[in-house]
Amino acid sequence: MTDQRPRRTTRVLAILAVFQVLSSVSLAAEDQRVFEVRGVTVDVTAASTAEARDKALAQGEQTAFRRLLERLTLSVDANRLPDSRNVQISALVQDFEVAEEKASAVRYLASLNYRFKSDDVRRLMIDLAIPYAETTSKPVLVLPVFQAAGALLLWDEPNPWRDAWKKNPPQFSLVPTLLPKGDLSDIATIGPEQAVAGDEQRLAAIAGRYDAGDTLVAQAILNTDRIRPEVEVYVTRYGSAMQEQTTVKSFASADGESLDELLLRATIELTRQIQDNWKRDNVLQFGRQAVIAVKIRIKGLQDWLEIRSRLGGVAVIRKSDLVILSLDEARVNLNYIGQPEQLALALEQADLAINREGDDWVLVLKSGSP
Repeated sequence: MTDQRPRRTTRVLAILAVFQVLSSVSLAAEDQRVFEVRGVTVDVTAASTAEARDKALAQGEQTAFRRLLERLTLSVDANRLPDSRNVQISALVQDFEVAEEKASAVRYLASLNYRFKSDDVRRLMIDLAIPYAETTSKPVLVLPVFQAAGALLLWDEPNPWRDAWKKNPPQFSLVPTLLPKGDLSDIATIGPEQAVAGDEQRLAAIAGRYDAGDTLVAQAILNTDRIRPEVEVYVTRYGSAMQEQTTVKSFASADGESLDELLLRATIELTRQIQDNWKRDNVLQFGRQAVIAVKIRIKGLQDWLEIRSRLGGVAVIRKSDLVILSLDEARVNLNYIGQPEQLALALEQADLAINREGDDWVLVLKSGSP
């Protein structure tokens, strides 16, 4: 009988060699989508098509750059953002594409998509000392509960509050939101009373239906006892956020403003507040750096590639140093910035969990992850 041990040993060594090569590449620590701005519309008229196009592209570049900065930074720092006319934006653009365009002899219309150089944008923000975040939350499922005359409405029609959230124009952000369909399965999963009460089991169940990370219960209470209609809103986020967050705001209608317009204005402002809450929890703290040693259990090459890929999208991780590698385990030093809670929250968005087991920190891919 032929001795198979040399062949098996060779195969094991070959696999480990591949592991080592793949592990030697430093992590990118970014989600490139964060630095993409899509759907920038331009409409410029000039003396010629060429002149109109040149002006439109310059205008689109400035608009895209401003949108990117607003995506990354807190609303309170809006006045500190650099004037796009004083920044050489072209040097920060990796590439762009024209998704749609129309032109006449003097007019140019287009929809433009831009990708920015992530490292260069980061350096700019650091040089300007403007706090920013780039960790993307898992999708958040919004449950709009409308209360009027004592009745709570979620799935029933009419629900003008739910309609307002539908009209709120979706855009890529660090906290993508989505609305449930309101079908029979949704109705059976959770009712308005259970949503307002924060029924964790039912909230988790409906979030799972839509592959959402968290749920956002937005309760709007209509008050018509005053001269002008007023809406008081309670917004609570349940799930992976570092702490349960509740925002309370009141919105009074302006002269000539309809109830639908008032509710739409409220959704836009609340969406901005939700974004700010997330960014505040995930601001990159470059002055606070730490290293944590983690143990990763793997079943083979595919497991390691999957986990390594997910780690590469965690913004707070700046570098990953491989210490020990075997066929069933990797030991890695994660160099990260910020608080340990921020690291755990950022890993959660990548479907990774870090747990303490005795003297070790163990990093695992969460069960049920794709």
